[in-house]
Amino acid sequence: MVTACPHALGVAIPLVVAISTTLSATNGLLIRNRTAFETTRKLSTVIFDKTGTLTKGSHAVEKVIPLTDEYNADEVIQYAAAVQQNSEHHIAKGIMATLKEKSLALWKSENFSYMQGIGVKGVVNGKNVVAGGPNYFTENHLSLPEIPNEINQEAETVNFVLIDDRVIGIITLADSIREGSAQAIDELKKMGIKSFLLTGDNDKIAAAVAEKLGMNGYLANVLPHNKQEKVKEFQDKGEVVAMTGDGVNDAPALAQADVGIAVGSGTDVAAETADIILVDSDPRDVVKLIDFGKLTYKKMVQNLIWAVGYNVVAIPLAAGVLYPNFVLSPAMGAVLMSVSTIVVAINASFLKIKK
Repeated sequence: MVTACPHALGVAIPLVVAISTTLSATNGLLIRNRTAFETTRKLSTVIFDKTGTLTKGSHAVEKVIPLTDEYNADEVIQYAAAVQQNSEHHIAKGIMATLKEKSLALWKSENFSYMQGIGVKGVVNGKNVVAGGPNYFTENHLSLPEIPNEINQEAETVNFVLIDDRVIGIITLADSIREGSAQAIDELKKMGIKSFLLTGDNDKIAAAVAEKLGMNGYLANVLPHNKQEKVKEFQDKGEVVAMTGDGVNDAPALAQADVGIAVGSGTDVAAETADIILVDSDPRDVVKLIDFGKLTYKKMVQNLIWAVGYNVVAIPLAAGVLYPNFVLSPAMGAVLMSVSTIVVAINASFLKIKK
């Protein structure tokens, strides 16, 4: 009975779970769903949102181009800022920052409405104002206005400003890729994991970012409610998918993915939906997370093998299978039982996160 005590078997996995949870938290990986964390070792595809995940989400205004003589560049900014002031989107933050830099007045807006994945609209100075991207024209079955040649569509996000259904100006914004994004994609490649870019931006920007980072592909002009469907399409092909995002728009896709990963600088909704949160918002932490998931599973297997192996060998010896040549005494059985538990504990303590 002393020898058969399954103490080592009982602590083999819980010890690893406790240590891995503590280690992950102290290294900026907050695990909210253990099952999803253990799935990371099986991942075959990681889908990244672009803005705020692979890029900094800074969206600094690059150009303000009036398209009519009725409004100058400052007025285009003011009308855009008036309807964007109630939005939390990165584009809104960039436009509001420019308004502040120019010391321009912030006009009041009424009847604010957020059009998911399209833009915002409201009433400013008695006029119906819309600030939106190319998807606004697609959704309303309108022809896309001609974009001036001076705009680099591979690097700049285009935002149109409309007053009473007439385009009166274009504001372009540029984002910069996060340090570590390229390294993260390269490390995923070495692990045999495919990476894809999922964004609402136009095809040219998506292609430029995906090519620069060396990703396996990209999905552009994807509206928020379609992101979940895109993740499901990968899953239907047999892929084990992780989705990494930061915004409200990413929440359904994070919930759909086998592993939902939110960056810490993102919205509360994304964080609440995600299985794992990257506190430092560093794309390289995705690689760290996957690697740590594999190491954690390896430790669990090692501990189980030792704990089960001890019982497989010790119990027959204690039962007298080698009698009269050898019988494991109760005292020795107690010692070996304690040693097996200590070995399991020491092995679990060797679990480390690779820096």
